[in-house]
Amino acid sequence: MKRLADRLATTPRRLWAVSFALFLALGASWSVATPIGASPDEHAHLIRAAAVARGQIEGREVMVPHMVAGIEGHFAETGVTLPRFYQDLKDVNACYVFQSEKSAACAPALKDGQADVLVTTAAGRYNPAYYLAVGWPSLLVSGEAGIYLMRLMSAVICAALLASAVVSAAEWRRRSLPMLGVLASATPMALFMAGMVNPSGPEIAAGILAWSAGLPILMSPEPTLLTRRLARLGIGAIVLISIRPLGLIWFAGAVVFALLLQERGALREVLRRRSAWLWAAAVVAASVAALLWSSAHPDNSVIRTPDTLTALTAARKTFDNTFTYIQQMVGVFGWLDTAPPAATILLWAGIVVMLGLLALCFARPREVLAIVGALIGIVMIPVVAQAMQASTLGMIWQGRYLLPFAVGLPIMATVICARQSWRPGMPWRRLLVLSSFTLSVANAAAFVWALRRNTVGTTGPFLMRPALWAPPGGWPLWVVVYTAAALVLALLVVVTDREDPDAAPAGKGAREPRGRHRPLAAIPADA
Repeated sequence: MKRLADRLATTPRRLWAVSFALFLALGASWSVATPIGASPDEHAHLIRAAAVARGQIEGREVMVPHMVAGIEGHFAETGVTLPRFYQDLKDVNACYVFQSEKSAACAPALKDGQADVLVTTAAGRYNPAYYLAVGWPSLLVSGEAGIYLMRLMSAVICAALLASAVVSAAEWRRRSLPMLGVLASATPMALFMAGMVNPSGPEIAAGILAWSAGLPILMSPEPTLLTRRLARLGIGAIVLISIRPLGLIWFAGAVVFALLLQERGALREVLRRRSAWLWAAAVVAASVAALLWSSAHPDNSVIRTPDTLTALTAARKTFDNTFTYIQQMVGVFGWLDTAPPAATILLWAGIVVMLGLLALCFARPREVLAIVGALIGIVMIPVVAQAMQASTLGMIWQGRYLLPFAVGLPIMATVICARQSWRPGMPWRRLLVLSSFTLSVANAAAFVWALRRNTVGTTGPFLMRPALWAPPGGWPLWVVVYTAAALVLALLVVVTDREDPDAAPAGKGAREPRGRHRPLAAIPADA
């Protein structure tokens, strides 16, 4: 195991490459094993991506009748000119969406090579940066193959962000605990969205990176690592903010909690760095660009919300739905019509709660405030948001919308525990083994459940034979790939469990030293 750990994590680059390959395998498995049209609003994002790749950044506004959460209205969509293939995407899932007992076999075949027509998309107001990054494969390959390639491009972007988060976590003195935090934050829902053409995927991945890179900058200051950490934080912030203006709030949340948990003098050291000011300027520029784009493209949709849907009513309904949103953050797939096994929800939420309680046992007052504040935010942010938006948009909140902020809870909990990992008698390795592999098995079970729904329906045979619908390569291939990647990712956390003995305080009752910490011996600072 020790030799394997050295091979996997001798340098940050090697650890990044291994983590990238594993997260890409997970995201790509969702990309290929999910039928076209079987993810939330993907047709709108595919149309937007294909249009942006063809230079159609803008389009004319078209009012389209639509229903949101049972409320009728007219959506202000954007009209673009694309092959009719993209128009057909809107109805490809009509025979099975919201009907989990039906497989995807009833979906009609998509015909390629048709004439250009006017196609509308509800995503036409969104910042074009993400869509340009994932839409260009549609210029090289048409039809369904082009859609799978666009999905894979999104998976590549998310895997790169998540791998950077793993490297940031590995720079703590007991790296496996923060790496466990990253593993817990990358929920099945986060990985599912990573494999789709949907800005939620990179938004969640960028949120994980922002928390993973931002906390050690101020909690575990190390001059030799500061430049790299600032670069990762800047990249995560720019991606997060460029997805949608709400990213500014998620990034601000990560910064505020990092400031709350900072060590004495850490912020002063950051402000002395030229790279900090350069990255701050880049983040400000991205924020200004995002806000200018948003202000220039307002949502003119008209939703006929009933007078009874007041702010107070919306707040109460949202609060009552808290556990539903938590379930959705762990994973509810398809168009929120495919739940994972109950064990996945219970085990994943249980491990996150356990990490939070363990952190509270060790936490100092400011750290207690941070953990409790994150919990309050997870409950109350949707309540406040729905109360403010219900009168104009209706009850539209979904759990994944909050994930870029909620991922901060397991990440904060594990880094607080990592600062206390030298305490004798604590079964840290047993905790790592049980938690990591439990998360991996729960993750694989969620994937199998979603795949079963698509192949035979939720009432079909458990072994998915005979498969009514099958992804390219067959469903057994992707079950093996996904399960293997999930288990190896857990193994990566376990086998790299190591603590720098020279940095650990000695003596009974000794406290974690404040201030600067040495980088791990296994990951040289100059690598």
